[in-house]
Amino acid sequence: MDMLLNFFAESFDLPILDWIAGTLRCAFLDFVMPLITVLGDAGIFWIAVAVVLLFFPKYRKIGLSMGAALIMGLLVCNVTMKPLIARIRPYDYQLAHFGKEISLLIAAPHDFSFPSGHTLASFEAATALLIGNKKLGIPAMILACLIAFSRLYLYVHYPTDVLFSVGLGVGFAFLGTWLVNKGFSAYEQHKLQK
Repeated sequence: MDMLLNFFAESFDLPILDWIAGTLRCAFLDFVMPLITVLGDAGIFWIAVAVVLLFFPKYRKIGLSMGAALIMGLLVCNVTMKPLIARIRPYDYQLAHFGKEISLLIAAPHDFSFPSGHTLASFEAATALLIGNKKLGIPAMILACLIAFSRLYLYVHYPTDVLFSVGLGVGFAFLGTWLVNKGFSAYEQHKLQK
């Protein structure tokens, strides 16, 4: 697995990160990207949105779908995959393999890189919102994309971390929505039988 990850790091990931750092870096984004990335910290923002939605009957299913997706992502990715795959962060890879020190705009994360928890949580929540309500989902999806890009801009994740997390986040959102809809259908059937 390490050989495959190193191959992707050197042939695909690091050239993209270096291009972003060399081409897109500017004072405005240096200020904005750390603020945007905070919205993905520990999924707190998305958890708060899901909890708020639970208070409104019209949006309760969406809040539950978001919660189901976020829980699945936490268990599968953060608890299981991150420690099993144990991929070092790109700034650590640059230092270990090329002796290149990357100056970060945020405090260096101390966990593993793959997958991106910020991206995963953002796409789980935003996709569940988009499935349930397009008016809420479109701005949420834009924010999710900005959070995912911030992880690349800040040089704390590889593009492959982010791409994998987008796909998995969308998948968990659909699965969470399906499970919640099944649960609501079973509950309605049970009520009708009484």
